[in-house]
Amino acid sequence: MAAPTKIAEHSVTLRRYTYYVVGVIVLLGAFVLVWSLRRPPQMGADEEVFRTVDALFTAVTARDEKRLAECERHLTAFKSAGSLPPSAAAHLDGIVRQARGGQWEPAARSLYDFMMAQRRDGRMQKKNVSPGQAS
Repeated sequence: MAAPTKIAEHSVTLRRYTYYVVGVIVLLGAFVLVWSLRRPPQMGADEEVFRTVDALFTAVTARDEKRLAECERHLTAFKSAGSLPPSAAAHLDGIVRQARGGQWEPAARSLYDFMMAQRRDGRMQKKNVSPGQAS
């Protein structure tokens, strides 16, 4: 009667292992879901907006209050004109507030992450360049 006991022990061990694997898969799935929802919003394909966000990064890393205010004005104008989506504008406003609150380094990291997450999908605004000029 030793065989049925070994089979029962093996069955319990296999069931525990299965629960463990399923638990790990569920946790990984939850992590991926949360991670994907944390992505910063997209700011669109407008070149002027990209240049302004780049200037904002320069202002934040230089801790330059004057440039920070100038970039903030431009971003507000872009939002009003519809060339900067409201979700991206709100995200950038939060970064500006963080910098104004003296948290320059965390603001710079947040802005860098925001910039790296941008996809330049969509139609880009092209500058008029004659065939003989370098672009």
